[in-house]
Amino acid sequence: MLAKRIIPCLDVKEGRTVKGVNFLALKDAGDIVELSARYSEAGADELVFLDITASCDQRKTRLNWVEQVARTVNIPFTVGGGITSEADVEALLKRGADKISVNSAVLADPDLIDRLAYHFGRQCIVVAIDGKQVDGSWQVYSHGGRKQTGRELYAWAKEVEERGAGEILFTSMNHDGTHQGFACEAMAALAGEVNIPLIASGGAGMLADFYKVFSEGKADAALAAGVFHYGMLTIGQVKEYLKIHGIEVRY
Repeated sequence: MLAKRIIPCLDVKEGRTVKGVNFLALKDAGDIVELSARYSEAGADELVFLDITASCDQRKTRLNWVEQVARTVNIPFTVGGGITSEADVEALLKRGADKISVNSAVLADPDLIDRLAYHFGRQCIVVAIDGKQVDGSWQVYSHGGRKQTGRELYAWAKEVEERGAGEILFTSMNHDGTHQGFACEAMAALAGEVNIPLIASGGAGMLADFYKVFSEGKADAALAAGVFHYGMLTIGQVKEYLKIHGIEVRY
């Protein structure tokens, strides 16, 4: 069994790291370069950088932000936001990204997943899925959680795997920023539908939440933001807790 990964996430707006609750009420959480350096030194397995307003603003991810972070970290680095073409991916990889995360663009043009996987390899392609449970059904949203797409979570997850995604980053909008735990039931259901690695996002609040998302949610990696940004937990604390409780992690 592969070791489980702990991944801090930088949601970036106007050059600053921000964090909200249920994708709303965003608050400043710190400098992107300082936080990146801190997490790289603290033992994070990877770092995810999401330019969260790029799609809504109809622009590309700011390449200078990506370059600044890439120079700072020595761990795998995933970048998302405003990616709509092969040229966008090539530009990000040249500036230090190791993987890219696509969301809104592939919902509008699913064939983009096929093209990106063909040109860059599926190991480079992470499809982010923002899901919200509405009347008992998990619905997929785009544009930073602002637009309902009419797609159902599990059907879309299977499609992106078939098209060539190497990983899925699933964020529960219901749990985002609440610190009440991950959507473990939905994660476990996803794990039963697809055969590619799953990154769980949304809801981390205490050490036990990380254990549950691996043991009950069957996730391959856990992504968290506010719980690390605001010093509620450290990456070292999470990894030590998981190790004590029998979850294999990297050191």
